[in-house]
Amino acid sequence: MNTNVICWFEIYVDNLERAKKFYASVLGTSFHDMDSPDGSEDFKMSCFSSSENQGVSGALVQMKEARTNNPANTSTIVYFPCEDCSVEESRVEKAGGTVHCPKMSIGEHGFISLCIDSENNTFGLYSMQ
Repeated sequence: MNTNVICWFEIYVDNLERAKKFYASVLGTSFHDMDSPDGSEDFKMSCFSSSENQGVSGALVQMKEARTNNPANTSTIVYFPCEDCSVEESRVEKAGGTVHCPKMSIGEHGFISLCIDSENNTFGLYSMQ
């Protein structure tokens, strides 16, 4: 299992191409576009380039109406690594949070759960199983 406190981050954007240009200019990084897990045109993702020893990487995400219709903060989401994200997901409501999107497949990349903490911040749980 990953030993970092976080394993992935997503920065939600309104315009993917504009955001890629911004971060490339500021950070001197490059990106590679990923296919939507569900094939939808309403979801676009472009990953920050990373090296093997970097440990944690992430992506810019453009998702139709994600920033205007989501009750929680979706400007940035960090993902915490788990053996099976459904285990940690099952603890969220008892701890005072909300499960926003129950465990779902992201194809060959594993599974995620999106949750809202006690302070109305969105966070993700990630696992391969």
